[in-house]
Amino acid sequence: MGRQWLHAKRAIVNNKKGQLVGKLVKEITVAAKLGGGDLAANARLFAVVEKAKKSSVTRDVIERAIHKGAGTGGESSSMEHVVFEGYAPHKVPLIVEVYTDNTQRTAPEIRVLFKKGVLGTAGSNKFLFDHVGIVEAHHANTGTDLEAAAIEAGANDFEPLTHGQNDDIPADHAGARFHCDRTAVHAVSTWLKQNGWSVITSEIGYVAKNFPELDDTARAEVGEFLQALEDHDDVQRVWAAVK
Repeated sequence: MGRQWLHAKRAIVNNKKGQLVGKLVKEITVAAKLGGGDLAANARLFAVVEKAKKSSVTRDVIERAIHKGAGTGGESSSMEHVVFEGYAPHKVPLIVEVYTDNTQRTAPEIRVLFKKGVLGTAGSNKFLFDHVGIVEAHHANTGTDLEAAAIEAGANDFEPLTHGQNDDIPADHAGARFHCDRTAVHAVSTWLKQNGWSVITSEIGYVAKNFPELDDTARAEVGEFLQALEDHDDVQRVWAAVK
């Protein structure tokens, strides 16, 4: 029984790793499709490629995804970016971003996931979020002035970020999440890289304007619902009003 449990555990780990690689490849493809295949000129692509390398995605897989997205490898991408709006249990608003090559298959599957969640519902709610640029980065100098960095980089706002909140941030580094205009993501990322910061996330996303109060039980129920969404192969990001 012990060996069976061990094999089952390994299978789960391998499945999760394969799912992560698949999502990273999709993200690379879409980033290259939206901003071109030059890492130096596409901060969003640079950030996801660095994330893919840390997740042990091979160079060949990364390069194929870039060529496919940029249309430079003889094969163009049919990947589409689709956004779903809805609510998790306890009326927590959320936005789900999907990358798919078959919307007729994916859309019904996402709707089924909403129906399975207790009180999870679809419905328009984008007005409850700010659609902004998001750049996460860390600096070796723990005493670095985050506010000054945000101003110099051209960000509109910032918040400190620790290793406990993002495993990609070393425990002995200063971390921050910078919010900026959607059109300023590349400029903010570039300035940070040029001034000693390591950029780990560079993307356009959704930030909730307000966060519902949740007790531990409600938070756990919301977490289970969000995990079910994130486990879907085509779901790339889930933005929820949960701290």
